[in-house]
Amino acid sequence: MTQGQVIYVIITGVLASALTFVLVKILDHLRLRDAESDALAIIEKTEQDAARRRREAELEIKELSIQQKAEDEKELRKLRHELHDRERSLDKRQDSIEKQIEHLSKQEKIVESTQRKLTEKIQDTNRRKDELNKLFDLQRQTLHELSGLNKAEATKRLLEMLDVRLQQETGAVVLKHEKKIKEACEVKSRELLLTSLQRYAATHTAETTTSTVDIPNDEMKGRIIGREGRNIRAFEKVSGVDVIIDDTPGVVIVSAFDMIRREVARLSLNKLIADGRIHPARIEEVVENTQKEMENHVRKVGIDATQEAMVHGLHERIVNLLGRLKFRTSYSQNVLRHSIEVAFLSGMIAEELGMDGDLGRRCGLLHDIGKAADHEIEGGHPKIGADLLKRYGEPPEVVKAAAGHHDDLNLENPYTVIVAAADACSASRPGARRETLERYVKRMEELESIAKGFPGVEGAVAIQAGRELRVMINSKEATDEVAAKICRDIAKAFEEQLTYPGEIKVTVLRETRYTEIAH
Repeated sequence: MTQGQVIYVIITGVLASALTFVLVKILDHLRLRDAESDALAIIEKTEQDAARRRREAELEIKELSIQQKAEDEKELRKLRHELHDRERSLDKRQDSIEKQIEHLSKQEKIVESTQRKLTEKIQDTNRRKDELNKLFDLQRQTLHELSGLNKAEATKRLLEMLDVRLQQETGAVVLKHEKKIKEACEVKSRELLLTSLQRYAATHTAETTTSTVDIPNDEMKGRIIGREGRNIRAFEKVSGVDVIIDDTPGVVIVSAFDMIRREVARLSLNKLIADGRIHPARIEEVVENTQKEMENHVRKVGIDATQEAMVHGLHERIVNLLGRLKFRTSYSQNVLRHSIEVAFLSGMIAEELGMDGDLGRRCGLLHDIGKAADHEIEGGHPKIGADLLKRYGEPPEVVKAAAGHHDDLNLENPYTVIVAAADACSASRPGARRETLERYVKRMEELESIAKGFPGVEGAVAIQAGRELRVMINSKEATDEVAAKICRDIAKAFEEQLTYPGEIKVTVLRETRYTEIAH
């Protein structure tokens, strides 16, 4: 390479370097200017955002201020309203106090006036007392002079005369008041019992719980017996009852001392007959299921009885015993219905006497509870019931009512007497014992027909559930004396011809009526 070419290359390289440097500087300048422009834009945008946020913050502060102001005004109005109410209350109290002060001032004036009058009367009484003492002294001196007796002898003779006279008069007064009080007590007791019986409108009759099972045909009877009697033996062993199958068509009799066991057996036998599958395994299954159902049913019956009688807070054992009473009868009267009826009657009688009606219902409901366990425990049902009630925390009044509602009446405990009266009323209701509804209606008809058979009787009506009979006679055919005789004859005829609980009151009415029509 020549020298000129080298110089050319060097010059060219220098120029290229210079040009490159100039271009770099130009590019840096351009980049710097763009960066400054972007920075200015960012700053401007930031300032705008800051201004916007400042405005939003100011608006939010204003809104919060407005809300706070509204809440403050609401609280202020509430305080003003409360202050206004308090002012009105204070005004009313002030008015009341002023009236009381005015009333007290009037009372003070009245008291002062009364005191003055009393003082005057006391002074007048003292003055008269002094005068009477002087007169007594004068009379005493005169009596001594006339009788010739000293003071002790005259006093003794006078007291003896007064004692004899007072004994005579006291005896007469005591007899008079005893008779009057006895009549009043009889009237009042009858009113109480009648009012209670009328307030409680219960069913008078109750069907007896039977222990017979109907079977459709003789084939089913044979299936119940089973081959060589294995089914009936299995049934008796599992259920604990005696099954009596005789020649009576269509009937199987279930016999057991325990009423619940007898009812379980009856229901189980009905299920087996309806199912048709009768064999020892099936018998055990059905009887076991029925026993569980019966336990639940007994508990439910007891709970329903307590709710119906409005007696609460009983022990679970007592509730179960109440349920068992549904399957117990006494003289063909269902004991549970009898207990509920006695509960209501006892409560009503207690209320009529101004006593605790709730406690009266509790005593009445539980008075026969011993009948649910008298086959398990030795002794009479009053003693058994009292022991059970005492064991399960019942009040002393309830325990004494259960123990003494038959014979051992304790007059110190009035609830025992109330329960005894209610028990007698329930047992003596016409149709309550040994009497169906048809027999009850027939007896009412017999009462009226016997009375109508007497001469002069125009009509007869049985009222008060057969406890009273009102007879109307012809006033023209019978005098008052004849009416009295007819009344006695009808009562005597009832005694001779009828059997009835309690008493029957016969009332004969004889009246004369005159009617005229004005045209």
